[in-house]
Amino acid sequence: MLAVRFGVSVRQGRRYADRGAVAGRVAVPETSVVFTVKLPVSVAAGTRSHAARSGVTISAVVASALTDLNPSEGVDPW
Repeated sequence: MLAVRFGVSVRQGRRYADRGAVAGRVAVPETSVVFTVKLPVSVAAGTRSHAARSGVTISAVVASALTDLNPSEGVDPW
């Protein structure tokens, strides 16, 4: 079963299967983890605002920004 094989919920597995049937292969996203940070109020507000305007989640905005900062996956720049 797709859900078990890729570690996603049955509902997510169904969505991937349905999208794959229409669009061909669909990438399964990497597992996410909770990562809590303290930010200045203005940075948090700006992030929320940007996410809302862009129609994406705050997590997607932060993940994109951090990926842009460190595009080489698996390489520790610090």
